[in-house]
Amino acid sequence: MKLAIITTHPIQYYAPVFKLLHERKQVEINVFYTWGEGSQKGYDPGFNKNVQWDISLLDGYPYEWVKNTSVNPGSHNFKGVINPGLLNQIEAYKPDAILIYGWAYSGHLKAIRYFKNKVPVFFRGDSTLLNEQKGIKSLLKSIFLKWVYRHIDHAFYVGTNNKAYFKRYGLKDDQLSFAPHSIDNARFQTDQSQQAQELRSSLNIPTDDILILYAGKFEPVKNVKTLVAAFANITQPTVHLLLVGNGVDEADLISYVKANGIKRLYFLNFVNQSYIPSVYQAADIYCLPSISESWGLAVNEAMACGKVVLVSDRVGCAIDLVIPGKNGDIFEAANVGDLTKKLIKLVSKGKSGLLQMGECSRQIIKDWNFETQVKTIEKVLNEN
Repeated sequence: MKLAIITTHPIQYYAPVFKLLHERKQVEINVFYTWGEGSQKGYDPGFNKNVQWDISLLDGYPYEWVKNTSVNPGSHNFKGVINPGLLNQIEAYKPDAILIYGWAYSGHLKAIRYFKNKVPVFFRGDSTLLNEQKGIKSLLKSIFLKWVYRHIDHAFYVGTNNKAYFKRYGLKDDQLSFAPHSIDNARFQTDQSQQAQELRSSLNIPTDDILILYAGKFEPVKNVKTLVAAFANITQPTVHLLLVGNGVDEADLISYVKANGIKRLYFLNFVNQSYIPSVYQAADIYCLPSISESWGLAVNEAMACGKVVLVSDRVGCAIDLVIPGKNGDIFEAANVGDLTKKLIKLVSKGKSGLLQMGECSRQIIKDWNFETQVKTIEKVLNEN
C-alpha cells in the first residue's frame, strides 16, 4: 500500500506520526508539503514573531516540497496554498490512496476533487461544532461542507466533538475511525525537575507555592485576559500565574496587568520545543481559556507532565480529557466569575491534592499516543 500524505508544512504533532508510519513499514508513505520550502521557518502571526522549532520535523520519513505560487503564502487563508504542480507530483508517486490534512486550501481542495473515484481519499481534520452560528450563513456553510465531504471516502476523527462535526456534514459511522490527537508523551514525561525548579527560582516562586500556567500564543482567540482577570481575584500570596509566549495581545496584557496592579504574575517569552516540558513541570495547574479551540494539544502536553488542567467549554478536548473533580475542571468561556470560582476551588486543594489530580491526568492521557493513531491509520488503509 502506497500512501501519499498531503499537508501544509512540518508540524510537531504530525511529523512523529509520519516517522512512525515509515518505521513500521506496514504502509509505504511519501509526504507532500504544500506550503512550500519556506514554511520550515518564518513569521508566525500567532506568536507575532519569527519561529523556528529546535527539534527536527523532517527526519525519519520521505517527503517532497511542493511549489506554492500564492502571492500571500501560508495556512491562514484558502488562497495561501496554491500548487499547480501538486497533482503531477502525486501521480508520479503512483499512490494507492491519499491522506489529506485539511481541505480549506486551494491546493488541497483541488487534490480532493481530482482524486475522488481514482483512489481512496482519506481525511484528517479536527474541526468541531462548538462555535456554530445560526442563520443564512450557517445554512450556506452546511451546504458547502456537505459537498466537500462527499468527496471523502473515510475520515480519521480526533475526539468526540470532531466526530460530531463529521457526522453533521454527511459522513457515516462506517466512514469514521478514531485516531486520537496525540503528542510525544514520553518526551514530556521525561524528568525535568531540575530545570523546572531553576525556572521557579528565577521567578522567586517558593517550592511550596502554587503556580498556574498558560503557555501558547497571545492572540484574541486564546482569550488570555479572562485568565488574568480571574487570577486578579485570587488574594492568596502563595498562588502565582505564569504566562509563556508572545503575540499580538502581548502589549495589551502587560498594560492591563500594570494598570490593575496585579501581583505575582510573570511573563516569559516564546519557549521552544526542547524546553517547554520544563515549563509545564514547573507548574501545578495549566489553564487554556480559549473562546474557540478545535482541540488544544497543549492540554495533552500538560497532562503528560502530570498537571491539573482547567479549560474553557469551547476547547475541543474538554469533553474527552477533562473529568471535573478528577484531573481538573471546565469553565464557561469568557466568564471571569466562573473561571475565578473554578480556580479558587482547585487552589484550595493544596499542593498535595493537585499532585494527586495531576497523576489522574497522566493516567488518562497515556492511551492518547502516536502508536494508537498510527495503528488505526494502518488498519483502515489495509481494509480499503
